[in-house]
Amino acid sequence: MPLTLPPPAGAHDPVTPEGHQEPVTPEHRASGPPSQAQPLLRQEAKGEEEEGEETGVQGAWGTATAEPGWRVWGKAAEAAAAEEGQGEARGAAAAGSGSPAGGAGGGRGSWRRLLAWLRRPPQCCPCAAPLPRSAAHCCHGGTKMAALAYNLGKREINHYFSVRSAKVLALVAVLLLAACHLASRRYRGNDSCEYLLSSGRFLGEKVWQPHSCMMHKYKISEAKNCLVDKHIAFIGDSRIRQLFYSFVKIINPQFKEEGNKHGNIPFEDKISSVKVDFLWHPEVNGSMKQCIKVWTEDSVAKPHVIVAGAATWSIKIHNGSNEALSQYKMNITSIAPLLEKLAKTSDVYWVLQDPVYEDLLSENRKMITNEKIDAYNEAAVSILNSSTRNSKSNVKMFSVSKLIAQETITESLDGLHLPESSRETSAMILMNVYCNKILKPVDGSCCQPRPPLTLIQKLAACFFTLSIIGYLIFYIIHRNTHRKNKPCTDLESGEEKKNIINTSVSPLEILLQSFCKLGLIMAYFYMCDRANLFMKENKFYTHSTFFIPIIYILVLGVFYNENTKETKVLNREQTDEWKGWMQLVILIYHISGASTFLPVYMHIRVLVAAYLFQTGYGHFSYFWIKGDFGIHRVCQVLFRLNFLVVVLCIVMDRPYQFYYFVPLVTVWFMVIYVTLALWPQIIQKKANGNCFWHFGLLLKLAFLLLCICFLAYSQGAFEKIFSLWPLSKCFELKGNVYEWWFRWRLDRYVVFHGMLFAFIYLALQKRQVLSEGKGEPLFSNKISNFLLFISVVSFLTYSIWASSCKNKAECNELHPSVSVVQLFICQYHIWLAADTRGILVLIPGNPMLNIIVSTFIFVCVAHEISQITNDLAQIIIPKDNSSLLKRLACIAAFFCGLLILSSIQDKSRH
Repeated sequence: MPLTLPPPAGAHDPVTPEGHQEPVTPEHRASGPPSQAQPLLRQEAKGEEEEGEETGVQGAWGTATAEPGWRVWGKAAEAAAAEEGQGEARGAAAAGSGSPAGGAGGGRGSWRRLLAWLRRPPQCCPCAAPLPRSAAHCCHGGTKMAALAYNLGKREINHYFSVRSAKVLALVAVLLLAACHLASRRYRGNDSCEYLLSSGRFLGEKVWQPHSCMMHKYKISEAKNCLVDKHIAFIGDSRIRQLFYSFVKIINPQFKEEGNKHGNIPFEDKISSVKVDFLWHPEVNGSMKQCIKVWTEDSVAKPHVIVAGAATWSIKIHNGSNEALSQYKMNITSIAPLLEKLAKTSDVYWVLQDPVYEDLLSENRKMITNEKIDAYNEAAVSILNSSTRNSKSNVKMFSVSKLIAQETITESLDGLHLPESSRETSAMILMNVYCNKILKPVDGSCCQPRPPLTLIQKLAACFFTLSIIGYLIFYIIHRNTHRKNKPCTDLESGEEKKNIINTSVSPLEILLQSFCKLGLIMAYFYMCDRANLFMKENKFYTHSTFFIPIIYILVLGVFYNENTKETKVLNREQTDEWKGWMQLVILIYHISGASTFLPVYMHIRVLVAAYLFQTGYGHFSYFWIKGDFGIHRVCQVLFRLNFLVVVLCIVMDRPYQFYYFVPLVTVWFMVIYVTLALWPQIIQKKANGNCFWHFGLLLKLAFLLLCICFLAYSQGAFEKIFSLWPLSKCFELKGNVYEWWFRWRLDRYVVFHGMLFAFIYLALQKRQVLSEGKGEPLFSNKISNFLLFISVVSFLTYSIWASSCKNKAECNELHPSVSVVQLFICQYHIWLAADTRGILVLIPGNPMLNIIVSTFIFVCVAHEISQITNDLAQIIIPKDNSSLLKRLACIAAFFCGLLILSSIQDKSRH
């Protein structure tokens, strides 16, 4: 859903009336003694405060120009000067109402005069506005000066913190954060596997979050696909046996923990040829060494993955003696070279010993203390890491299980063995370490290398680089030309004369500037979600993470409102605000991971349906009333909808269908256009003369509904249509169009209902059955209350039904029939992460500050992209038909080349 954003900086301030633009001179204020000027100042401060409450919000987004702020500054300075009788206030006011450069000095003088006015002796004054009882008898200036100072401060903030300054601040933040993360990667290492194996934290009771990366939860089919024709060996004691069972259950959940506990346990899945063995070697001794030594011989098949570890039996058998620790060090020293040799061809992991819960240990295990376990772990780490002299050891330390055990060991049944949830987490970490680099899951960024640049990405990088260089050259030439046209002094008169300079901006400059900005923005997109520069984390849903922000923005929205002159149903301002609220809720829904909570998921489906309803209503109303079926209108809409998505498909190497909402809205727009543009073209002007045309349009809508029903219940026909080339390149995802059919089918009736509602509403309005005068209600109070009651009951009924659904499949099946009763692309990569599966982490360790900073940058980027799209739309889609056809031919050639390059890439990948 596109993010509804405020107008760009420099737009006319909608709050400041035209009649109040000129500064008020001191003569109008200082007529009379100071006691008479006091109420005037109080009234102006009150009026300025009320206006500031509105313009303060707008100004922060850049809708207010710089001029009104300086004029208010001048007014305040004049008001203060009038009371003191300072004659120089006129000059300060003139400076304040001029350009920002000329007003800087006036601002400092105004502050000095205000401070002088604050230091004057208190005077009694009549109160123009109600005051507290303590201040009713004598006013010392504190109340009105606090309001005036607050007003001035707010105006100053709004003047300096414009949209432009916000974007500059966002750019500085991005550069600083990128430098910090780059330095951290260089200092701490860039291997996310090390973080996965050694660090992390629990987000909830059973959700483990590795440091700086995302962990994928593997399904049975994925695990078998990754481990096909693989052999995994677990060597060690009972704790390693537990890890073996949890690992096997990822492949086969029905595998039972039975058999000889103190013996070898085999497992084999014949379908996928996966072999997993547990070898009972509870001590690091000669027996374990011999088992490992056999694998080092060239003639023996080696396991692809070896997971080893042992220590508690050595502590138990030798009663925790120091001699046993010394023997352990000698044995592991002799095994270390063998493990290092195996690690050159296989993945070898040494599992460090987990802590124990000493209070639950039985009497024959009391000697196994955490102090002893730490000593054995230190010995293993120091020896295995020093087994190679000049390089880093290839044997990986599996130390993350210690962190997991520290949080969950109290749930152990015997104080020694971990609860099942902890073992499952450790097994899933092992699966991520080995399989992420093979399957490359989207939400499994740990242990995944940066994807190589494709040919299309390289060409895009060259294009944006050339655009940046071209714009810099253009800017330097333009700047030198401007310097040559500096004002020169007339020798006769001694006055400066300015050469006439043409300040109009050429389309070429706008084009280069837009592509230059877009190139920098796309570089940020790539850094966030492809370059592995910034960190990523998994989503974790709690009710508080979703509902608290929703309540906060609803309460905040109560205090920020403005009136509108529009009174018609679903006017532009109303629908824009509606879309904005829906976008906020959907953003919170995505970043909180609320899709796992079914009632929230179903209500978000209603918001998506509402947006599509507006699509049907808005486009039908335009074509019905305007009758504009020209190619310019179609190209403008298609360009604004798809420009960012096409660029992201190129830069981020994602298919068009991945950003499913834009294809959905685009297809429905074309359906509306084709339905109304095909013969006979029926518009309001033609239908007013003959009611027969209304019946003809209803036939058109009925035929559209029939086509929708046919495609919804005929998956084969739908897939055949969209599997045709080149449509297949746009709508295929993972090699088929099922995802597109599923998305389209979810809200298949909503756009039709929007079109039908628009037709009935506009027809009744034209027949004057519905009258919408200024301030007049659309219906009588009784009808309005009845409709309101029906709406509330329908919404509550839907909420109850959504809460009672057992699964998403059941809800999705009924949603298209019941949803009628009831920002989107940028977030994919620079607010969320891993293609919306995770959360972007710019500031690790502080989730709240991270959300604030990433949201600020996200909003600035979205606003800039909106401006770039508008600028490019004016240039690329001209109103002249001949020029437009030439541009369309160039665009068609561009997409043909893109399709050819995409086909070449697909063949090279396979």
